[in-house]
Amino acid sequence: MKIRPLADKVLIKRLEAETKTKGGIVLPDSAKEKPRRGKVLALGDGKLLDSGKRSEFQVKVGDLVLFTSYGGTELKVDGEEVLIMDESDILAIVG
Repeated sequence: MKIRPLADKVLIKRLEAETKTKGGIVLPDSAKEKPRRGKVLALGDGKLLDSGKRSEFQVKVGDLVLFTSYGGTELKVDGEEVLIMDESDILAIVG
């Protein structure tokens, strides 16, 4: 299945959760937080402005990004979990 986001929506694949702490302690699945980092897979066409033009995205496909904890809608596509969220839910590009 192929998904193409609309308007100012962004499709993101969440990065895997850390299995160890920085100190080397192995975390059980119940103690892991969902990562707030991901990779941009696809972009919509941009938000429609009052002038009739579309705004440009600040992120591009392939960028690693940080996003809000509760941002986006989780979907399962071909067995993989992805998120669709507004570009405004993205906090930063990790570079």
